[in-house]
Amino acid sequence: MVPNPAARWKTVGASRYGHSVPPKKKRTRDHSALDLLEAAVGAVPGGSARPGQQAMTAAITTAIESGDHLLVQAGTGTGKSLAYLAPALTVDGPVVISTATLALQSQLVEKDLPRIGKAIAPLLGREPTFALLKGRHHYVCLAKLEHSDEQDPQDSLFDAGSSGSGVKWLGESGRLGKQIERIRDWAMESDTGDRDELDPGVDDTAWRMVSTPARECVGASRCSYGPECFAELSRARAREADVVVTNHSLLSVDMMAGRHIVPEHNLLIIDEAHELADRVSSAAQAELTPDTVDRTARAARPFVEGEEYQSLLEAADALTVGLAETPAGRVTGKLPAGIVEACTLLDGATRRGLSRIGEIKADDPDPVRKQQAKALLDEVSKTAQRLLEDNEHDVVWVEHEPRRALVVAPLSVAGLLGEKLYEDRTVIATSATLTLGGNFDTLARSLGLPVSSKPPAAKPGAEPVYASGPGWKSLDVGSPFDYPKQGILYVAAHLPRPAASGLPDAAGAELLALVEALGGRTLGLFSSRKAAQQAAELLRAKTNLAVLLQGDEALPLLVRKFREDRNSCLLGVMSLWQGVDVPGDACQLVVIDRLPFPRPDEPLASARSAAVDAGGGSGFAAVSVPIAAIRLAQGVGRLIRSTSDKGVVAVLDSRLETARGYGSFLRASLPPFWYTTKQEIVLKSLKRLSES
Repeated sequence: MVPNPAARWKTVGASRYGHSVPPKKKRTRDHSALDLLEAAVGAVPGGSARPGQQAMTAAITTAIESGDHLLVQAGTGTGKSLAYLAPALTVDGPVVISTATLALQSQLVEKDLPRIGKAIAPLLGREPTFALLKGRHHYVCLAKLEHSDEQDPQDSLFDAGSSGSGVKWLGESGRLGKQIERIRDWAMESDTGDRDELDPGVDDTAWRMVSTPARECVGASRCSYGPECFAELSRARAREADVVVTNHSLLSVDMMAGRHIVPEHNLLIIDEAHELADRVSSAAQAELTPDTVDRTARAARPFVEGEEYQSLLEAADALTVGLAETPAGRVTGKLPAGIVEACTLLDGATRRGLSRIGEIKADDPDPVRKQQAKALLDEVSKTAQRLLEDNEHDVVWVEHEPRRALVVAPLSVAGLLGEKLYEDRTVIATSATLTLGGNFDTLARSLGLPVSSKPPAAKPGAEPVYASGPGWKSLDVGSPFDYPKQGILYVAAHLPRPAASGLPDAAGAELLALVEALGGRTLGLFSSRKAAQQAAELLRAKTNLAVLLQGDEALPLLVRKFREDRNSCLLGVMSLWQGVDVPGDACQLVVIDRLPFPRPDEPLASARSAAVDAGGGSGFAAVSVPIAAIRLAQGVGRLIRSTSDKGVVAVLDSRLETARGYGSFLRASLPPFWYTTKQEIVLKSLKRLSES
């Protein structure tokens, strides 16, 4: 028998957590948000408040007082985290901050919040508290950890037998078994059970064995480990904190689940807001795979009759056949007959399984595994029914790689956001990329905000007027960077329009000339893995530079090598276009091979574009161009990361200069670099940078 991993909590749980969060005190209003900002900035060596930062704090303060929602574009280097934390800490009750990336989440929790908390404590009379809130699957589940050796052999790392811990690991799973043992040892000592605090980490397969998605959780009241549950304790801490930091994915789930996961709050700050609509789309997406149905059948087998179990296996077989017969890509019109048959079988089999399991009671002999089976059956059932409904507001597609899957997602989430995001709270949405083509309209609509007015043309010397609508306003606070003096935007307008996939010979020659002029220090952002590989082969053959290619090693290691070696180039695909921060002279040339339009076979983008076309508009202008604008702005933003940075962004796609209409729209979505299409000017500038 495996030793009870939670026995320790039975005796020390109260002392361990009972006083971990101090009683909340009402905040004083003796000091303004600008006072708090000044104190926080003053705590940074050499720090001083920036005009854009102050303007952002003032605008958020006004929004909090008026109840209007606010979109704030704050360029890189503004210090937007402190700009929104200062007014947030003047609000009673918890304030929720949602981010898209783990990097920003870590920065807020490990750096910004502790620093501002200490700095403003003398003004508030106490140090504010904060908590990190993640989805349930990020925390180790004590119930699954204890019973991890009792799972179905096909779904488990364990087999009957004995070892030092009473567990014998399956041969090929020995490494995973050791990871489980290490998780168990760590869980005995951890205060949070948060996967991100497990160092070194474990792979996804091992973590799935000891964690529970929200839908599979039996609930604290029916679980013997409820009082010690790490996920429940994280929610308890969040309810008592002044500031709760979460992520867009959990925020999306919270909206769709009736807002009972994130603590009640009056102020929501959405950082990296340009990512929110995509994260909501992902959260509202569902899929069916043969493996998922097989897993569901195995989980349900102890609780259903043999015939019902067989019907699930037959449905999985039907799904396998239906997916094999259906080409990969978006399904237009009616679902193919094979898919309809599979979904019909799944609907009936899962309904019968759910009826057989019935309600889960506290005195059930195995409520945890029973809940897991019920949750899996329910998810498959709802997805099958959703697909059979053939809703015109859903998009359906088939994937063959990396595994066969049937996927359904909403055509648009703007309506969902308009209905769920803004109710009973003030929302501040901020990012360095909120204006496209020079205005907020496109992003505002994607976030479910009605645009009722467009700003008039700005007069020379006058304050700009930004888009607004019923109950919301917008503001661009600019950037502290002097883009025209710090950087050049070069478009290789002489190159042929890109056609075939990969890196054309002319674009390769252009890349080589640029890299040789600078002697490395180049971040190459490519539209495809094939193009990045071809670029790496070219540079390795023609130069003596260290060429780092995404995929050759872990990305953090590649970025560190790039940062440390001035004679290196880092080449990669879309995940490098945002989140990579290399300030200083380690990165002085960013090369983009082509405009990052969505591929024609991207199901959601193509469906949304087709819907606009059907309504009499231009799907390309309304869907593809804004997607490319956001991606391009994020990629271009890798160059200038501090006030001392200098360099060149080179776009090897002539359409940015030659395309009528969308070329100027895309350029207007970028920082105001000094612009040129003359290669000789850029090569001379790069050589000067190389010599400096």
